[in-house]
Amino acid sequence: MSDLVLYDTRGPAAVVTINRPDKRNALSRALIAALADAFHRAADDGAARCVVLTGRVPAFCAGMDLDELRGTIGDQADQVWDDATKLSGLYEQIYTFPKPTVAAVNGAAVAGGAGLVSVCDLAVTVPGAKFGYPEVRRGLVAAMVMPHLLRHVGERAARWLLLTGELIDGVDALRLGLVNAVVPPEQLMSTALAWSHSLAEGGPKALATTKELLRQFSRQAVSVDDLARASAEPRLTDECRGGLAAFFDKKPAPWVNQRPEPH
Repeated sequence: MSDLVLYDTRGPAAVVTINRPDKRNALSRALIAALADAFHRAADDGAARCVVLTGRVPAFCAGMDLDELRGTIGDQADQVWDDATKLSGLYEQIYTFPKPTVAAVNGAAVAGGAGLVSVCDLAVTVPGAKFGYPEVRRGLVAAMVMPHLLRHVGERAARWLLLTGELIDGVDALRLGLVNAVVPPEQLMSTALAWSHSLAEGGPKALATTKELLRQFSRQAVSVDDLARASAEPRLTDECRGGLAAFFDKKPAPWVNQRPEPH
């Protein structure tokens, strides 16, 4: 397993830690592959009754690695499609994982990082963590995470988060239903591990069956492939290219304050 992800067993929990702090744990291709490997390992680990997913400070996960993305937008359709498919597959792997999962959110969880939180069964956060989906501000679409967000917060809140791109803190995330609890930073892991002990009291087959029934009851209308395609296609547009260029240049996106063409 890559050192981009750390794997440790603590009591009944496999603790999976995203370990790319210099990039705020942004989701590169290598990191996505390492996370998939970690969850495969946890599935086969008889000592792991559940998985706690967290990040190494200062962030939980800052979302997609935009610098890596910048190298593919515009004319590398095959790479863009492959990237989207693999990230969509990771979300599906975690969402359908047969063992309970807990997100221990130690810092910013935005865009794809917020998606990781939403596909876990339970989530605990520190008050100062930031959650949000700023994709539209870069000319991107948060398609893959939409069904998971909607399951937690409902359409009105989802529309606000997805269309405005605004960030919320841990307290607001609790109010909206995106997380289960807010605790001080020094209590984050102890809370997640206490939950893991509680989860381990359930029968493994009963837990897996309960999760599968919950998945069936909340079956999404759009397929995983279609969601990946809806996420990939905007990355090939001039709008996305301009949005990312503005982000890296620390300038407003081209469409901000743009006057409409006269009729």
